[in-house]
Amino acid sequence: MHIVHLTASIFYGGPERQMLGLAKALPSDYRSSFLSFSEDGRGQSFVEQVRAAGFEGDVLAYDTPWLLDAAREMAGRLRAARADVLLCHGYKANLVGRMAARRTGTPVLAISRGWTGENLKVRLYETIDRLHLRYMDHVICVSEAQARKVRAVGFPPKRTTIIRNSARANSFRDPDPAGRKTLQSFFTTPGERLVVAAGRLSPDKGFQVLIEAVRKVAPADPAARFLVFGRGAWRDELQRRIKMAGLSEVFALGGFRDDLDRLLPSADLFVLPSFTEGLPNVVLEASAAGVPVVATAVGGTPEVLADGVTGYLVPAGDADMLAKRIGELLSNEPLRQRMGQSGRQRVRTLFTFEAQATAYRRLFAELFPNVSQPALC
Repeated sequence: MHIVHLTASIFYGGPERQMLGLAKALPSDYRSSFLSFSEDGRGQSFVEQVRAAGFEGDVLAYDTPWLLDAAREMAGRLRAARADVLLCHGYKANLVGRMAARRTGTPVLAISRGWTGENLKVRLYETIDRLHLRYMDHVICVSEAQARKVRAVGFPPKRTTIIRNSARANSFRDPDPAGRKTLQSFFTTPGERLVVAAGRLSPDKGFQVLIEAVRKVAPADPAARFLVFGRGAWRDELQRRIKMAGLSEVFALGGFRDDLDRLLPSADLFVLPSFTEGLPNVVLEASAAGVPVVATAVGGTPEVLADGVTGYLVPAGDADMLAKRIGELLSNEPLRQRMGQSGRQRVRTLFTFEAQATAYRRLFAELFPNVSQPALC
């Protein structure tokens, strides 16, 4: 069975890890190949990762605003590849992929990861995405919370399947002993306790709330340090807020890192203060790394984080509660260790790529009974 993935990738991030992780976990009878829009050259990064992993990957010649040309090109690629199914990741992939698949008679499935409403432009694109989802053959949602949103826009429940994101637990088996020193290097005075967050620097990720929470935590724990990794349009605004809050010595923006796997196990605590999520990869990976998590109870996060067991859930936008839970964990090392161990076990039990691959195989067998596939054990 030949599975073709279409995405608009700008760097090797969470969705890209999910696509490639699935491809690696599927049996060899399943052939996976990947196509990305150029995105002004940024799409090449994911393609290079795909090829390094031993899979076929390429960048489309056409991109915005020549989407009709991209659809024609994509249709040619599907015919040449003799694709059995097209998996589309994101609004642009859904739009172009649907047009191309209809020309070739290829079944087309959308992977719905979440809608952020980050800004007016994104909200427009997400409106287009909602409209196009109803024309897909099937929609795979990464969480029950996202499935509810998809059904709310009129997509039939019987054509919706939930297959949750997974984490690469084996990536954290051998933590880098130099990781903690790397985290401490972002501060003039290294701290004793390190709190890490990661994500796109935009209002919907809630890092402004984290800054307010740290204003309350820092006086009680002057040895704590807070580090946010990521890039985005709000970097200057967040930097201004950190300075205005008098936190420049304890709160740093670390930029985008492609080696977060190496650094995560060295953190004492991971924080996700988002206002909206699909099913956050960073929470899965922090848990897989054995790091307890404090996160907002939005989207699919409560489906990943067991409140009071692997970390704490707090209301979105509540800086006081966020500060309280961060403070509780920073002051209690045995609790952090216990929650971290529970998180690692939860990921290894419920969120493996092997389990995700099995769920996809069951779905493919149900949707495409006439396509030759290896039997499920």
